[in-house]
Amino acid sequence: MSTPPYDPSLLQSLKWRCIGPTRGGRVVAVAGDPSNAMTAYFGAVAGGVWKTTDGGTYWENVSDGYFNSSSIGALAVADADPNVIYAGTGETTIRTDVSYGDGVYKSTDAGKTWTHLGLDDTRHIGEIRIHPQNPDLVYVAALGHAFGPNEERGVYRSHNGGQTWEKVLYCSDKAGAVDLSMDPNNPRLLYAAVWEAYRNFWTLSSGGPDSGLFKSTDGGDTWTEISDNEGLPKGIKGKIGVTASPAQSGRVWAIVEAEDAGLYRSDDGGDKWKLVSDNRDLIHRPWYYCHVFADTQHADTVYITNLKMWKSTDGGRHFDEMTTPHGDNHDLWIDPRDPRRLVQGNDGGACVSFNGGHTWSTIYNQPTAQFYRIDIDNQFPYCVYATQQDNASVCVPSATEYGAITWSHCYSAGTGESGFIAVHPQNADIVYIGAIGSSPGGNGVLQRYDHKTKQIRLVNVWPEEYFGWAPKDLKYRFAWTFPIAFSPHGTNVLYAGGNMLFRSTDEGSSWQAISPDLSRADESTLGVSGGPLNKDASGAEHYGTLSTFVESLHQQGVFWAGTDDGLVHLSRDGGQNWHNITPPELPEWSYVGSVEVSPHDPACAYVAATRYKLDDYRPYLYKTADYGQTWNNITGDIPQDEITRVLRADPVQPGLLYVGSETGVFVSFDDGQHWQVLRNNLPITPVYDLKIKDDDLVAGTHGRSFWILDDLTPLRALNADAAQSAAHLFAPRPTYRSPLHWSANLFGGNGEGRKNYMLGLGAHAGYYQEKTPEGETVRRYLDAGENPPPGAIVYYLLEQEPDAPIELTFLDAAGEEISSFTSKPEEKESEDKEDEEDKEEDKPGRYIPARVGLNRFVWNMFYPDADKVVDGKKGAPSPLSSQAQGDNGPLSPPGTYQVRLTVGGQTSTQSFELRKDPRVDATQQDFDAQFELWTKVRDKLSKTNNAVNHIRRLQRQLEEWSQRAKELQATDSETAQQIASQAKELRDKLKPIENELIQTEEATPADRLRHPAR
Repeated sequence: MSTPPYDPSLLQSLKWRCIGPTRGGRVVAVAGDPSNAMTAYFGAVAGGVWKTTDGGTYWENVSDGYFNSSSIGALAVADADPNVIYAGTGETTIRTDVSYGDGVYKSTDAGKTWTHLGLDDTRHIGEIRIHPQNPDLVYVAALGHAFGPNEERGVYRSHNGGQTWEKVLYCSDKAGAVDLSMDPNNPRLLYAAVWEAYRNFWTLSSGGPDSGLFKSTDGGDTWTEISDNEGLPKGIKGKIGVTASPAQSGRVWAIVEAEDAGLYRSDDGGDKWKLVSDNRDLIHRPWYYCHVFADTQHADTVYITNLKMWKSTDGGRHFDEMTTPHGDNHDLWIDPRDPRRLVQGNDGGACVSFNGGHTWSTIYNQPTAQFYRIDIDNQFPYCVYATQQDNASVCVPSATEYGAITWSHCYSAGTGESGFIAVHPQNADIVYIGAIGSSPGGNGVLQRYDHKTKQIRLVNVWPEEYFGWAPKDLKYRFAWTFPIAFSPHGTNVLYAGGNMLFRSTDEGSSWQAISPDLSRADESTLGVSGGPLNKDASGAEHYGTLSTFVESLHQQGVFWAGTDDGLVHLSRDGGQNWHNITPPELPEWSYVGSVEVSPHDPACAYVAATRYKLDDYRPYLYKTADYGQTWNNITGDIPQDEITRVLRADPVQPGLLYVGSETGVFVSFDDGQHWQVLRNNLPITPVYDLKIKDDDLVAGTHGRSFWILDDLTPLRALNADAAQSAAHLFAPRPTYRSPLHWSANLFGGNGEGRKNYMLGLGAHAGYYQEKTPEGETVRRYLDAGENPPPGAIVYYLLEQEPDAPIELTFLDAAGEEISSFTSKPEEKESEDKEDEEDKEEDKPGRYIPARVGLNRFVWNMFYPDADKVVDGKKGAPSPLSSQAQGDNGPLSPPGTYQVRLTVGGQTSTQSFELRKDPRVDATQQDFDAQFELWTKVRDKLSKTNNAVNHIRRLQRQLEEWSQRAKELQATDSETAQQIASQAKELRDKLKPIENELIQTEEATPADRLRHPAR
């Protein structure tokens, strides 16, 4: 039955959380604030714009909620007004994993808000330049489509801050502007590099007749090609980086991809040039690097970013390496007034230096990691694994006992960077990683990592070097991202996919081919990548291979496989026979991103595919219910410009599907007939892989690290009846009674003391506090992942805003009330302020939300706290009552509980389970005994605190009698003296009693160090 998309309000309270890691991803765009030395910006290639106001100690995203693209290719801050920032989307380092952009964005308030300025179809922007005296005069170097021809490319100019644009330089529909430099001493002088480049799934082409270097002397009105001026290399050119020296008018530097490649310099504005360095270290892989930066104060100082970063102080003749926190360097911003202040972007993130690059800020404070494929282990709490682009593989826990998930809780699980990853189902220390392109060992590098010994053993299917070779000349072909999987029917059986499927039964020590070549094996797609100037045979363009593989959960030996050239195969006899079951509608040369076997039907499977590297960004989703004999297109109403990378089927609810796309996650409740965005607080970013672990949906993003949607309960139970109910309470999922959830509630109040202490045991974490839509104050970490919600999650739907407060009541298995919470009542004047102050129980607790649509409340699993000590003067809880006295109520023992929702006099009740931490040896009897003791302690503390409260009420009354005695002094001094004397006598008797029960001299919690505890 078809289910039209639900109203977004029915999904509104679902919360994603980022668990990290805070290990940065690729950055190709950086900028500094010219007037504030501590402020800088970077653009992640698939993670948006980030800002620091403390010199790189912490970074905060400033583009979420404003940008429709997460890929940033260029950033510029106006020198005349640093509040004005321009961001160009879509990086021009056109890797296999490049994300496209949608034009230019602008901020006029230093990144607080942004406006989209158009140029949507430029796709990839290499540089932005702003007139030094006029922030409204701006230029954009647009490369255009990376995978096909288009017209919206070249150099664009705006005189009105981006409200309108004019194309001022255009060469062809296959060559776009990639670099742009403005002479700050004469802003009418502009230099533009035009690059003819193209790539698809199986090749990368850099260079052609339309590549060249251009100059304008009138602010871009007219341009002159200077590519063949005296001294520059002849013949075809590729990518060019160009910069005009601010320190010496007329000096221009160009790093040129050509037969005579190298660094060229002109001292007359580009009329004549000379080769100053042909050092190959300056121009490796020019399509990926090829950037040059002139020092802002010293004319002979110039920087080159490449695999390493290089600096020359003698006019480019000699270069010395500059150490940066990570290799693969791309962008550099040099302070125009203080060249020792640098902001730098590399494949590991962005960093800041204040001493000319001798030291840099850390890149382990940016959650912008780019992941390919992910896996999840069976530990508690479970860990998430992935290969990170431009970095090593990583393991990140889904939760910790330290209040947050810091980098110190993570570890590198082998090297890798681009491949699949598979964790041993029974031993999480053993991980297999596809590491092509980043490890020794040749084609199809496969590692076995043992976390106990921290050792890696290469278990390649076939040890053959592949660098520089065409795929057709290799014995076996393995892709940049080749599938690795354990059999669900035998933990010693491991599969790896090249152009054939291979199986190992001895942990990778030996392999057996169990399929023929399953690809198209079209030789036209199996040549060496690169040209016309340089080869780039890194393995990234290896084609005609398996891209995905899965063995059926239902039956051993039933194999489903997809290829990167658009084929789907099935074997039902352990690989002896294979059948081409490709969906007829799937176009040739598609990349089959995933084949997902339905958890509910062995004959049912789903396919997600894409053709974006053929300049086709449409979604491709299919379903079969008969082992691939017939297929149905289930793309439904997914937007036609969404790249569909992966599809997962919910293991609990049939027909519930999730898709990872270029901009996030989509969900379908009717087996793919309709789709809707499942975003909420998930940032716009590519999602390359999804996994379902119990009740959690885990997303491996390609630019914003790992995210977890903690509880799929409302998605699994949402149906037409629930959606149309006046109020609907979902049955909560089982919740573990674990320090992962309750540590934040111990040691007082909101647990800040506990949390700070525990963080101190792990690693420092920066944070800020904000209020949720429900009014709850939460801590957001800037350099750490977020822990799960601290308790049992309860979801409920409201059809309309209630007229009166609603109520959630938690009960034990016998129906005895534990605690009750209400939505916030209307404020009204108290008729008896003194009575209100005296009744601690009348004070409002934590309110529950009551919004139209889906609501979420997290119960902390605690019984009510002990009665608090009331301040004698203010009638409010003592500042010491929570932290110093430990007045927490008992934690609920494992068992069955109930939650009751009351709306407008109507109630509904659901049962749920609290489970013990599986790492704990305690028995149910132990938990029950602990609860009984804890309850007695709580009650005794309440009795003690109420005694103190009673004493303080008496003292307040005695103070009032003393005041009346003063008023009576003039008319009846004898009575007044008697009253005052008796009041003092009684106060003197009460004070020692109070002092025995509570330390009255403490003004703040730290005073406990000066005064004896009571």
